[in-house]
Amino acid sequence: MAGQLKEVRNRIKSIQNTQQITKAMKMVSAAKLRRAQDSILQMRPYAQKLQELLSNIVSNTEGDLSLNLGIQRPVGKVLIFVITSDRGLAGAYNSNVIKLAKVTAREKYAAQLEKGNVVFWSIGKKGYEHFAKNNFNVSDTYKDIFLQLSFEHVQAAAQAAVKAFERGEFDAVEIVYSQFRNAATQSFVVEQFLPIPKVEKKPGAANVDFIFEPSKEELIIELMPKILNTQLYKAVLDAWASEHGARMTAMDKASDNANELLKSLRLSYNRARQAAITTELTEIVSGAAALQG
Repeated sequence: MAGQLKEVRNRIKSIQNTQQITKAMKMVSAAKLRRAQDSILQMRPYAQKLQELLSNIVSNTEGDLSLNLGIQRPVGKVLIFVITSDRGLAGAYNSNVIKLAKVTAREKYAAQLEKGNVVFWSIGKKGYEHFAKNNFNVSDTYKDIFLQLSFEHVQAAAQAAVKAFERGEFDAVEIVYSQFRNAATQSFVVEQFLPIPKVEKKPGAANVDFIFEPSKEELIIELMPKILNTQLYKAVLDAWASEHGARMTAMDKASDNANELLKSLRLSYNRARQAAITTELTEIVSGAAALQG
């Protein structure tokens, strides 16, 4: 009986220590989430407007040779950016992003994947570790971006993808990431990065007429790389905020689960202790009665 009580006490102490860790991690993630949330909420309207502008320009300048980044061509090789986190303990966040990337490759680019023509560029260590372990064609060049998250580092990844597309190394570039909604909700999405998607014209809608100053060629050459850089940076900020929101929620649930376990173990401990005391009293009374007899 004494051994059983000691085992329960040890389990209670272990769970209390784990609960302290989960509570601390929740507080850290909450602090980081505030900064990440401010960043993406300020960035998102700007990035969306730029993307809308770029798509409109591509849609209304058919056949322009200067818009080679908007030209649709037969898809032979595919690049997929997969944006995950560097660390785990964030619930199903990383597994959902990785699952969506694999589903996209297997369903949308099945023929290219079978030939080994789908390449993954992982932003975040968890994605790289999974794809490398499972023998996918994955690059580790940009997996450490979150160690020093900045626009310059993301810009390097975006420009590398643009140059590879221009050289014909890839015919399509996709981004798989998590859009931040709130601390408890993330939307896992796939966005087309290249070729630049066109805006579908609604029936009866008038054409958007642009007046270019300076010339259209100069403006497109200047704006296009910046808009594409911003698009990828927005996706990375979305993923950064989603990670901290998912981790904060996961640690909160872990703390609640620890409370439930502690209640159950304390109840078991008290029952066992009460049984032990009752047994000892019974033995004492029986011994006293035997001595009197």
